[in-house]
Amino acid sequence: MAPVREEALVNDIRRGSVTANGLEFGYLAAGPEDGPLALCLHGFPDSAHTWRHLLPELAAAGYRAVAPFMRGYAPTAVPADGAYQSGALAADANALHEAFGGGPDAVLVGHDWGAFAVYGAAAHAPGRWRKAVTLAVPPIAAMMGAFFDYEQLRRSFYIFLFQTPLAELAVNRAFVERLWADWSPGYDAAEDVDHVMACLSMPENLAAAIGYYRTMLDPSRLVARYAAEQAAGERTGERPVLYLHGADDGCLGVAAADPDAVLAQLPAGSRAEIVEGAGHFLQLERPDAVNARVLDWLKD
Repeated sequence: MAPVREEALVNDIRRGSVTANGLEFGYLAAGPEDGPLALCLHGFPDSAHTWRHLLPELAAAGYRAVAPFMRGYAPTAVPADGAYQSGALAADANALHEAFGGGPDAVLVGHDWGAFAVYGAAAHAPGRWRKAVTLAVPPIAAMMGAFFDYEQLRRSFYIFLFQTPLAELAVNRAFVERLWADWSPGYDAAEDVDHVMACLSMPENLAAAIGYYRTMLDPSRLVARYAAEQAAGERTGERPVLYLHGADDGCLGVAAADPDAVLAQLPAGSRAEIVEGAGHFLQLERPDAVNARVLDWLKD
């Protein structure tokens, strides 16, 4: 277990830092330090604050709920090896499990890129995790057919933009605000965008966040050290997963998250549900509905 440094923040949420997988991670946490670990992983363009509604609920259920800022998102360090593949994210999750002294009763929750990390971490080291929850990104095999639909390609323009040198010039506050507005229609994202821009205020942090997408489409960027975790993310795995997707998701349309197709790619005992009245950031748009589903899933 690595040394952990924490300080009080607000609403019984603490802020801390810990070293795992050779990186200094900043994180938010709530709940008893001797409770089972609940590791909550965010995506793009987002931050650990995306879990501000779920962390206290997990804490009330007895979990040590921890939401790290993902690699490259300040205050977490930018990795020297430039590794941003999903296998590296999975390795981070398993290393954080070790750093926080997690046991086999630990659980994983991941949204967007965090979902990729969850699939890989749970499949690569199932002995570390009891159950998992993923939001907004189903297993790749479940969504590939719908991803190449014209409407979905239009939604995914940013992925292709991020392959170009123009990306760092394009991603400013106005760009991030429009993504949130398109992806979660009607949701007031001002607070969340503030957190995002704080995480990506330095050029190296912005380049890191974009690097996730550049690695997605450029195999030459894959770091061999994470090959096992990378391969694990494409397997079905063993630990049951609750998958949640917003009916009004403007990032990955609901057609790419058909529950039957999703369940066919998840371990036995998994569950897949569409959350009505929610878009891409469903954990923020409908926190009560999402929290209830997550806590109900984890109590078994």
